[in-house]
Amino acid sequence: MKICSLASGSKGNCLYLEAGETRVLIDVGLSLRETLVRMEAVGIDAAGIHAVLVSHEHIDHIRSVGAFSRKFKVPVIASHMVSKKAEKYLGKSRVLEFEAGRAMTFRDVVIDPFPITHDACDPVGFILESREGRCGSATDLGIVTRLVTEKLKGCRGLNLEANHDPEMLLNGPYPWHLKQRIKSRHGHLSNQESLELLHDLAHEGLEALVLAHLSEVNNHPDKVVETTTAFLRDQNCCAPRIVIGEQHQAGPVMKI
Repeated sequence: MKICSLASGSKGNCLYLEAGETRVLIDVGLSLRETLVRMEAVGIDAAGIHAVLVSHEHIDHIRSVGAFSRKFKVPVIASHMVSKKAEKYLGKSRVLEFEAGRAMTFRDVVIDPFPITHDACDPVGFILESREGRCGSATDLGIVTRLVTEKLKGCRGLNLEANHDPEMLLNGPYPWHLKQRIKSRHGHLSNQESLELLHDLAHEGLEALVLAHLSEVNNHPDKVVETTTAFLRDQNCCAPRIVIGEQHQAGPVMKI
């Protein structure tokens, strides 16, 4: 299995996952050109991608989904509501529709899209499961539900949101209405909320952890890595490789 954050943040998101013989992107929120540049930089063959999964319809997640799909003749995997909402971005791409909460088989993997709370029409996180194990991705989480926790258990690789430090958000430059949105049930997870979720997900088999969707204004990578590393050390259960999902460059391809 392999996991690589190609972009993570409010200006564009794209995650590469490889499980079994299947290689997918979750979201393509950068321009097509920049997506291809970053894939080449870390040695990922864009022509080898088998599908693009869509978590929700916000522009920082779907900007080039349709362009990538048409260029490489691969399907877009999205819910019915999202495919309709994002129709102008998907264009004439071939869409395989799913229903949140119902797993589907694609090639040699099982894709399990599970519902999350965010201010989008039908947002989901994803589990990909193959004979090698499970990888999960959950960002843009308003709150951590019991379902989210249960779905993400047992993963060897995780892409997990740690969006903001509450004090930095409260004292930062954002207008009050935006601060309220970020903190709301339909916004984004704080560092502390991410750690609380990680408390239930940490296990000996967790090998790779991408901390994703960090705010460039209301968070700092060093703070997130330091607190997460200390937290996992105190749990005394696992020591995954920890990588920050960056906005302006691709991260490493982690083989697990």
